[in-house]
Amino acid sequence: MAETARSARATGHGRVLAALALAQFICSFAGSNMNVMINDISEDLDTTVQGVQVAITVFLLVMAALMIPGGKLTDRYGRKRCFLTGLVIYAIGALLSAAAPGLGVLILGSSILEGIGTALLIPPVYILTTLLYPNVTSRARAFGVVMALGGIGAAAGPLIGGLITTAISWRAAFVFQALVIGVIVVLSRRIDDPLPPDPTRSFDTTGAVLSAVGLVLVVMGILAADNDIWLMTVLLAVGALVLWWFFRSVRAKEASGREPLLSLRLFDNRTSNLGLVTQSTQWLLLMGTSFTVAAYLQVVRGYDAVQTGVVFTAATLGLLATSLSAERLARRHPQRTLIMAGFAFAIAGVVVLIILVGSFATAWAFVPGLLLIGLGLGVMLTPSVNVVQSSFPEEQQGEISGLSRSVSNLGSSFGTAIAGTILVAGLTKGAYAAAMITLAVIGLGGLAAAALLPRESRPAKTRAFRIKTPRSTQ
Repeated sequence: MAETARSARATGHGRVLAALALAQFICSFAGSNMNVMINDISEDLDTTVQGVQVAITVFLLVMAALMIPGGKLTDRYGRKRCFLTGLVIYAIGALLSAAAPGLGVLILGSSILEGIGTALLIPPVYILTTLLYPNVTSRARAFGVVMALGGIGAAAGPLIGGLITTAISWRAAFVFQALVIGVIVVLSRRIDDPLPPDPTRSFDTTGAVLSAVGLVLVVMGILAADNDIWLMTVLLAVGALVLWWFFRSVRAKEASGREPLLSLRLFDNRTSNLGLVTQSTQWLLLMGTSFTVAAYLQVVRGYDAVQTGVVFTAATLGLLATSLSAERLARRHPQRTLIMAGFAFAIAGVVVLIILVGSFATAWAFVPGLLLIGLGLGVMLTPSVNVVQSSFPEEQQGEISGLSRSVSNLGSSFGTAIAGTILVAGLTKGAYAAAMITLAVIGLGGLAAAALLPRESRPAKTRAFRIKTPRSTQ
């Protein structure tokens, strides 16, 4: 009887994990698959490369801006309800994008609605994974599956999107997203929320607005860099001012005993802070490289969507090879070591991309660098998430999951905005090299943060999860 019960729980957890991993896959896919549709969307909707860049960046930005409020809402309304609501909103946005007559409607569907849906559904993915798997090793396996699907979605997005675009239309890629959402909804029926919702939990609306506006202004300022330096300066300054207002509001609420959107006590944990820096930098490297290489291949080299996607297969294979080994790597190596090794591989990959692409005209010149980047990202994505999530007890999982995903998506936004702005300012070989060099320098910052993580005296497999897991999840 006991064995049967354990088997049933394992099967149930497996289906739930499949739903969570697929959700991470489709959201990551949405952030990168449009990179290979730049020419097709530009011609069909009568817009420019900059217009498509804005659509991609706004999607990532909406996720980043709303992820913290989304994580907070899971405490009040429950993880399963927020997850399913996010899936429905996302599907509506995907179908609207598929029928978009112009860039404005495309941004509404793919950037705004899909971004809002993602901000609601992604925090539950990380909260449920953390709560359902009680120790670091089993959680490393679960996060390995989730992060593998997320990384594959980002890395294989160009190939899958390119195949669909060439075979049917770029619009069909959004229909594909809606179909995957339908599969996730079916699998999600098995989800049993480990923690009951608390309708009495307050929600800091003022903080949510201030944080979102501040982040939007900062990223829009970066996007304005190639057109108007003065506008960029104003947007960055106003964005910084709004974010300062947000943190002042949070401090005042905490001092008066009220619950803010984001507790500043989360930032008292040095290990988590460093983990957040590494997370942000990883996704900045992934999305920045994806946009830069995809735009360069299509606009400068004249590759079509499928050819561009095939080139990115190298990154997909590298990421798949290492991310699916997350459990085995966690048993054998400290998480700090894995994160540092990942950054070393990724930075080396960027350098190889710069050298080979500058020396050879063949598409094969992109393969070694992209393979190294994929290998590096697959090594470090899971341990970075594990470091952050495992640093807090269950009652703070909603907050830290929202913050963690917000920081990661903000990194993705910055990657597309920074590298894309440099590249789009002058679509030449020199601009490509400048964008990639910028990414490599930022990657060195991530490596430095990883080096500052505390050393682990023994492998992760010997350390139990520090929070008390509900009995129903054992």
